[in-house]
Amino acid sequence: MDESIIKKVRKIEIKARGLSQQMFSGEYHSAFKGRGMVFSEVREYQYGDDVRNIDWNVTARLAHPYVKVFEEERELTVMLLVDVSGSGRFGTHSQFKEELAAEVAATLAFSAIANNDKVGVILFSDHIEKFIPPKKGRTHILRIIRELITFRPQSNGTDISGALGYFYNVIKKRCTTFLLSDFYDTGYADALKLAAGRHDLVALRLVDRREEHLENLGLVKFYDPESTETIWVDTSDAAVRRMADAHYEQRRQQTEQLMKRYGIDMATMYTGEDFVAPLRNLLSRRS
Repeated sequence: MDESIIKKVRKIEIKARGLSQQMFSGEYHSAFKGRGMVFSEVREYQYGDDVRNIDWNVTARLAHPYVKVFEEERELTVMLLVDVSGSGRFGTHSQFKEELAAEVAATLAFSAIANNDKVGVILFSDHIEKFIPPKKGRTHILRIIRELITFRPQSNGTDISGALGYFYNVIKKRCTTFLLSDFYDTGYADALKLAAGRHDLVALRLVDRREEHLENLGLVKFYDPESTETIWVDTSDAAVRRMADAHYEQRRQQTEQLMKRYGIDMATMYTGEDFVAPLRNLLSRRS
């Protein structure tokens, strides 16, 4: 491996491991552990037991109330669905969105293995670019980090629906899933609903501040990394700026409403800014 790549991997490992150990270990456990419960045994009903847990078949057979006992699953599978489309190669505050995605994903991965969970990754553009099956261990996590910072997708487009459909088909058992994307896509509502129905799905929206508001920079040539098209825009025109800002705001609201509709927690993180606070707030809400 190239020496510069080794240094990048090591740098992200140190930062992600530190954040995971110091800040997220407790929150991660309380936010995700215990959401998957497995049947353990039945025992006689005791005062105060939840009547919804009564096993009516056993109760009828023995003529005495019995309840089902569940225990917390000791091991979870965590899946990271990472958008590697062309729009990720944008950033005006010290890093690109794809670099922010790598740091966030690495931090979540270290939090997972610290809690004895498996971690897997799906990198997607407008098709599945790479699937790394869930495993444990530091070597596995370092491979994930290496892929996140060195991978070059074959395509520039975005197909969230296709990524969620692939994920739904390859991961049958319920797991905790983080979808990292700027969500510059449409038509994925049905796939989102299906995936959220089986899995514990969390959306992490990664954006750059300059995407929120178009500044007055005069005549500017814009390049779309997904369509590879270019266009000249007169940003000195106030009407043009208002239209661009309104389009961004409409897209943001549509994404938030879609997540709320299917009960999916979401946090927004910005390039060049600390992602600790929004991630901790997300975990605190879930706890």
